[in-house]
Amino acid sequence: MARAWSLKARPQGMPKHTDFAMIDLDQSTLGAGEVRIANRWLSVDPYMRGRMNDVKSYVPPFALGEAMQGGAVGEVVESNDDGIKVGDMVLHMAGWRDEAVVPASQVQKLPALNVPPQAFLGQLGMPGMTGYFGLLQVAEAKAGDTVFVSAAAGAVGSTVVQVAKAKGMTVIGSAGGAEKCAWVKSLGADAVIDYKSDVPVVKALGEAAPKGIDVYFDNVGGEHLDAALAHANMHARFAVCGMIDVYNSGAATQLKYLARLIGNRVQIRGFIVSDYMDRAEEFYKDMGRMLAAGTLKRQETVHEGLETMPDAFLGLFSGGNTGKMLVKV
Repeated sequence: MARAWSLKARPQGMPKHTDFAMIDLDQSTLGAGEVRIANRWLSVDPYMRGRMNDVKSYVPPFALGEAMQGGAVGEVVESNDDGIKVGDMVLHMAGWRDEAVVPASQVQKLPALNVPPQAFLGQLGMPGMTGYFGLLQVAEAKAGDTVFVSAAAGAVGSTVVQVAKAKGMTVIGSAGGAEKCAWVKSLGADAVIDYKSDVPVVKALGEAAPKGIDVYFDNVGGEHLDAALAHANMHARFAVCGMIDVYNSGAATQLKYLARLIGNRVQIRGFIVSDYMDRAEEFYKDMGRMLAAGTLKRQETVHEGLETMPDAFLGLFSGGNTGKMLVKV
């Protein structure tokens, strides 16, 4: 019997294990154009927290009692579509379960790059594309810019650090704790701020970037966003893809330095990676070049077994991952 995680109750603040429940899935026969996939790797991502709230957003909320969704990589074990064969490894969005039946039109064969399949849920998947297009298209970062990246040890942030360095930028990353800071430094960051230290982020950023920053890539919001405003140069560009600081608290971000965006003509732009899905080929081509040149590194934090999905998800909000958080089914 196939199984999946469902949302039993909508979380109030930080989610709890009791907010989730395992359910059985109907193993119906395939319809025309459908495929059955044995999931091998499951993704957990911060944006999923927003889907647990019953509010209008860019994606519908999870329905109570129904199988949740998220990125997954799996092996096709049955196919009713001529374009997808049994044995194909594919990427799709029917995660949080061990088996998925989906239309073939909703799966993507993994690109022919020399990496393990789970890489397409991280650096070479949605998080990597978020970092790549957020940096180069949304923030219009260019060689010579000084770039500040929050959550630089995560799947998105670590990609931003490496792409920025490969494109000739100076990079300052922020991460929590000595081990994560060392990891970000190993990726090529010119300076790393430990936000868990006693030094406020705004002071640490001023010391790391005495001439200010040209680009801020925001995964966090809160104190990091305010620090970036404090040290933003004229015509600085901010790309905002996440604000994990406020996902559970719901509290408004206090920005003491917000007025600086007027005089310094700072551009702050939010974006969603789906805005750039039609440019995936461009992403894979450029990232493939960097892979071949040996300029990309990645790290994964892996939980074993479908039963660990809630643990892996909650770990995102307590600093439990370096690089991409994954569940191996």
